[in-house]
Amino acid sequence: MVELQVVLPDESAAMAPERLVELAVAAEELGYGTAWLPDHLLPPGEFGATYGGVYEPLVTIGYLAARTTRIRFGTSVLVLPLRSPYVVAKQAATLHRLSGERIVLGLGAGWAVEEFAAVGAVFEERGRRTDESLAIIRDLFEGRDSGGVFEPALRAPLPLMIGGTTAPALRRAARFGDEWQGLGLDGPAFATAVAKLRAQTDRPIRVGTRLDWSTGDPGPVLAAAHQLAGAGAETLAVSFGDERDALDRMTRFYKLFTAG
Repeated sequence: MVELQVVLPDESAAMAPERLVELAVAAEELGYGTAWLPDHLLPPGEFGATYGGVYEPLVTIGYLAARTTRIRFGTSVLVLPLRSPYVVAKQAATLHRLSGERIVLGLGAGWAVEEFAAVGAVFEERGRRTDESLAIIRDLFEGRDSGGVFEPALRAPLPLMIGGTTAPALRRAARFGDEWQGLGLDGPAFATAVAKLRAQTDRPIRVGTRLDWSTGDPGPVLAAAHQLAGAGAETLAVSFGDERDALDRMTRFYKLFTAG
């Protein structure tokens, strides 16, 4: 059965933090399995549809997890080469323990050249740095020697989700990921990407993709969601636009999709 997921709106600095809580609680009550938060540190343009992520996602997840009980929270996706992998691992493991093991750490290499320049990171080195950081995080999570004591040690697995549809992203997911999330794919393209991913590993990897319903009638996105489910998607994460209409769309989509 497909797990429906929600991408929480985090595109406006004027949005009240309590609105995110309301949406997370509503998603949990409706039956969504995971809520994702986007990430940008210093984007070159205004936060909005292109550059979501006003509130730092890991900090925000701690706030939202304290107000919920069941729904998982994850980053979709944290731009890993802009951060220390040791700090990210420590933050995620702490959140996992405090939330009752409800965290998914979604990671990617990033794409905004200007953002890398703004924080003093080398854009051309992002692939290598992402791979190196993923190896460090995996070692820390699995208790391998890191030259120091890593706590809190995981009591339950903390899944790594790798996002992206490029060849390097699929290779990275095959090597490090427990979950993979595509973006902007129809059913045939999704099936092709999954076949490429599966060909590179024998490890079980949960596969899914993101959809967007920000405007218009729900018909096209519902049709796309059912097509993707038929193509083998195990998770479908939907973005419902800004906070003004997100609750209504989130409610309507869940009821329409689960009704068949």
